[in-house]
Amino acid sequence: MSDDDTTPEYDQAAVAELRSIRQSIDNIDAAVIHMLAERFKYTQRVGYLKAAAGMPAADPGREQVQVARLRSLAAEAHLDPAFAEKFLNFIVAEVIHHHEQIAGGDA
Repeated sequence: MSDDDTTPEYDQAAVAELRSIRQSIDNIDAAVIHMLAERFKYTQRVGYLKAAAGMPAADPGREQVQVARLRSLAAEAHLDPAFAEKFLNFIVAEVIHHHEQIAGGDA
């Protein structure tokens, strides 16, 4: 324990390693956000193109192909494919929502 008897003392090497790992996690989180922003820039372009061409906001065939592709990538990366699918479904739902707003003139 420390002098105030409320804060435990931890191995300083472990504390330093924890800080380093957390910094790496923070860096990855920042990269993920930037990558999502970049992805949504392109999906917005898709939305405008679809709206101008009278295409539907959703493309179930494309979505099925993407789910299969990302599940495979997740498995190769030792990430739970079900988690990857849920994550993709969340993104696709948001993209479709944006496309519907664009088609409706709300964007």
